[in-house]
Amino acid sequence: MKFAVLKFPGSNCDRDMFNAAIKSGVEAEYVDYRETSLAGFDGVLIPGGFSFGDYLRSGAVASVAPIINEVKRLADEGKPVLGVCNGFQILTEIGLLPGALLHNDSHLFVSRNERLMITNAATPFTHLYEEGEEVVYPVAHGEGHYYCTEAMYHDLVQNNQIILKYTDNPNGSYEDIAGIVSKEGNVCGMMPHPERALEKILGTDSGVKLFESMVKSWREQHA
Repeated sequence: MKFAVLKFPGSNCDRDMFNAAIKSGVEAEYVDYRETSLAGFDGVLIPGGFSFGDYLRSGAVASVAPIINEVKRLADEGKPVLGVCNGFQILTEIGLLPGALLHNDSHLFVSRNERLMITNAATPFTHLYEEGEEVVYPVAHGEGHYYCTEAMYHDLVQNNQIILKYTDNPNGSYEDIAGIVSKEGNVCGMMPHPERALEKILGTDSGVKLFESMVKSWREQHA
C-alpha cells in the first residue's frame, strides 16, 4: 500500500502524516499541490497546517488546487482519504464531507491534548478501537468548530457517520463532533491530530490504531 501525503504552501503536519504512514508499515510519498496525477497511490493523507495562509477561509484556496480533482477521483474509487485539521477543512470545502469548520467559540487558538470518544468502531479508520473507547489526541486549531444543519446532523446520525466526539468540547462543535466519515465510509475528516499521537513518550499513542485500521482494511480488501 502506498499513501500520497499532500503538501500545500503552509502545510505543517505533512512530516507527521508521512511518519504515521511509515510507522503503520506502508509506503508514503509527498505530493505537491500542483501535481495533476495520483496514479499508483492507494490512498491520500491531507495534513494539517495553514494551506495558502488560510486566506479567504481555511481550505478555500486549497480546494481549487490542481491535485484536488485526483483526490476526488480516488475517493470516488473507494480508496481511503484522511484529512486532519486543515485537511478536514479542505474535505468539507471540496464537498467530500458535509458541514463546515468555523472559528472556535472562544475565538482563541486551542493547542492541547484532548480526551475523545470513539463513537463508531465499524469504519475502515476505527475498527481496531472499541466502541466507546476513550482516546487522547492533540488539537491545534483556531477554526475547529464543526457546523452542520439539523438536517445534516440527522443524516450523519442515521448513516452512523460520526466516529469521534469530544468529551470536553474545546471549540463549540455541534453535538461535540470531532470526526466524521462519508456515507461510503472511505473518506474521513477530523480536527484532532492522530498523527501526533503515536508515541507514549510524547504523551499518547492513541493514534496508532487509526492508521493501523486504515492499512488493515485495505489489505483485507485486496487479499
